[in-house]
Amino acid sequence: MKYFLLKEIVNYLKENAQIIKSIRRIDNNLIITEFNNKNILYFDISKGNATIFKHKKILSSKKDFNAPFDVSLQKRFSNSKIENIELYNDDKILNIKVNSSSSYKKLTTILQLEFTGKHTNVIILDENRIVIEALRHVDEFSSSRVVKVGHKLDEIPKQSFVPKIEIIPNIEEYLYEIYEKREQENLENLKKQKISLIEKKAKKLKMTIDSLPKKEELELESNSLYEKANLILSNLHNLKPYQKSFKVYNYEGNEIEIDLEGKASASKYSNDLFKKAKRAKQKASNISLEKDNLTEKLEFLLRLIQNIKNANSLEDCEFLYPKKEKNQTKTKKSQQCESFFFEGFKIMLGTSERENIYLLENSKASDFWFHLKDRPSCHVIVQNTKKELPDSVINKAATLCAKFSVDYSGVYEVDFTQRRNVKIQSGANVLYNPYTTTVVKI
Repeated sequence: MKYFLLKEIVNYLKENAQIIKSIRRIDNNLIITEFNNKNILYFDISKGNATIFKHKKILSSKKDFNAPFDVSLQKRFSNSKIENIELYNDDKILNIKVNSSSSYKKLTTILQLEFTGKHTNVIILDENRIVIEALRHVDEFSSSRVVKVGHKLDEIPKQSFVPKIEIIPNIEEYLYEIYEKREQENLENLKKQKISLIEKKAKKLKMTIDSLPKKEELELESNSLYEKANLILSNLHNLKPYQKSFKVYNYEGNEIEIDLEGKASASKYSNDLFKKAKRAKQKASNISLEKDNLTEKLEFLLRLIQNIKNANSLEDCEFLYPKKEKNQTKTKKSQQCESFFFEGFKIMLGTSERENIYLLENSKASDFWFHLKDRPSCHVIVQNTKKELPDSVINKAATLCAKFSVDYSGVYEVDFTQRRNVKIQSGANVLYNPYTTTVVKI
């Protein structure tokens, strides 16, 4: 973090912060601090990317932090009076000295936030600069500078540099901009990661589609095998065991030579050929369906890539393509539909007629069904056991329905109702009443 920026923040806090109302860790390296008058600052102590910023909304905690550092942090600084704020040793080290009155005695504590590259840390010190606790403990084997509870904190060797000075017209606005710029960078990086993973899947799927045999080739192979098997069967009485080949007239009246591949039994060989011909014929009749299914999956992945490109937040990216947990069990390869999770609700999306039919036939009466108004679209089902859905879930399901049904951004109407009100006519064609219409912008 820049020296001039820390200096501006110190001046800002001197004017606007007299008490620390609350302080706690909300992520591994992120501390939320509420000064007086609900003035909230976030201290990110990530090595190599440490910064201070403000946010218009209160960021939620990733988990509960109850380490000794967290206990000491809240005990020593919550509801404490600020005595002094300074840049310690005229370096990139922010010192906040506070007094907190307990039922026994008055405690003086220093919160030292170090934005100094490899020494980046948060250290809680007493008035004699003895370490009470630290975010990162450092022993003598790891660094020449020891950070250990009960030991006096060594000074950081001061770098000889001339600090660059920039004028910031409004430090508060600047602190908001830091977060926005940082989130935009994180969003772009996350998009690149997820799009790269999906593109690999799409490329693999495209190769599978391209390698599928053609229906005409399979039918030709099947007919050829059937003919060969029938010709062997009709000439069994002339064939000897282990005969290599024989000549015969085919159904077009042309003399051909049939290779028996040195089989001991021509009868058994003809049966094997009949089985191969039957499999080739079945594969020929199913190859179009298989190709359609794979093509629909490819189209979904390509649309997913486009939706991630258009995502406006990290939450949207994670919703569309969540990161797999390390201990997450592998799901079945052949999923009947696409699934998403939002605020504890499972949202299922049909990307083809086959998947739409599956959703209609396997959803419960209390589930909610979504579809674009008066135009073809995918079907969306939200699993539900209650009579109503939260507005946020309705908006998310309707938006999902629109994003995976149309190719252009705009405002769209989406109808939704409980599954009990949807009557299947044929395939995925339905009639529904009563229903509610919501409007979404994508």
